[in-house]
Amino acid sequence: MSIFREHKTIADRAASDRTRHRQKIEKAIKESIKDVVAEESIIGQSGKKKIRIPVRGIKEHRFTYGQNEKNKQVGSAQGKDVKKGQRIGHRRKAKSQDGQGDKPGDKPGEEMYEIEMSLEELAGYLFNDLELPELEKKNFKFTTQEKMKRKGKRPYGIRPRLSKKETIKQKIRRKKAAIKAGSYDPESGERFTFHESDLRYKHIAPVVKENTAAVVFFVMDVSGSMTKSKKFLARSFFFLLYQFLNHKYSSIDVVFVSHTADAHEVNEEQFFTQVPNGGTLVSTGLIKAEEIIEKRYHPNNWNIYTFYCGDGDNWSIDNKEALAAFRRLKEVNQVMCYTEIGKLYSYKEYSLFTSGTGEKRLWDWTKLVEDKNFKRVRLEESKDIWPAFKKLFGGRT
Repeated sequence: MSIFREHKTIADRAASDRTRHRQKIEKAIKESIKDVVAEESIIGQSGKKKIRIPVRGIKEHRFTYGQNEKNKQVGSAQGKDVKKGQRIGHRRKAKSQDGQGDKPGDKPGEEMYEIEMSLEELAGYLFNDLELPELEKKNFKFTTQEKMKRKGKRPYGIRPRLSKKETIKQKIRRKKAAIKAGSYDPESGERFTFHESDLRYKHIAPVVKENTAAVVFFVMDVSGSMTKSKKFLARSFFFLLYQFLNHKYSSIDVVFVSHTADAHEVNEEQFFTQVPNGGTLVSTGLIKAEEIIEKRYHPNNWNIYTFYCGDGDNWSIDNKEALAAFRRLKEVNQVMCYTEIGKLYSYKEYSLFTSGTGEKRLWDWTKLVEDKNFKRVRLEESKDIWPAFKKLFGGRT
């Protein structure tokens, strides 16, 4: 995305002004991004597809003409009763209005621009100040190769990496040594030529970085009670989380688990496209995550994160089993998050759904295990997604 063009001159007096203006535009882009993170148009898109971001126009400072009357250029007032700070000569203007519905208005419209950026560029704006919480060094690490970096000079290499400066320095050192040893007389007029031993080449080596192993579990309720709007909020939240992990971490395992009255490990495509159906037993999804952890991801070697997302509806006989599973998972997770979709019903409304049994809501059950390693967020509409996301990963809302 090419928005700015840097002007590199020796005496650029306007550089600081351009920098401030660029910062304002970047701020405007970030503010506008919040409105599109949950749009259906970006959910499930690939990293190279272009996304349009609406941005309010940023006006630069400029001088403008005042509204002084002709030939009146002195700021003085007539009369003896004028006090300091009193507003004088203020004429009321007719009220202006924006256009509403089919009625015209007399206010100018706000300048808006559209900026195209890829999903990767969008992720750069969104996630730069965020990170996985409580990430610790574990026994098992991934060794990854990062970009190439200069590692000094050496006497051999390929011709394009020849360092002329270091080669000349090496020749001068050899010449001084020859004069000191008496093997070369600078007054003789004989030319002191380069020798192959003078050659020095730039040494470039890969920077190897150890990444601590981490695995993230996405567990989602795909039962029949997850309506289209609820499923969209859940998919939006998980899609944003998935893009965050891909952008920030190169070697993190992601495990997808979907559940109704039973649970299955699925792939990425199935997870984001599965059609809601069936009943709800929350414990089945959590127990499936436990089984996978036991088989493949030992807590001593892996940082484990589990994100559960559902609408809070659960078969009442399963609530205690689900609570026990939440507690067990919390013990082996760095951080666990329970995300509930939809409006939180009052106790009176909830009693109607449970035939007056007095059964607690799942939101109330999860409150019993809430602490710094077990977080809860609620999503009632799309605008709640970004604040909830920033709350989980430590950014400013």
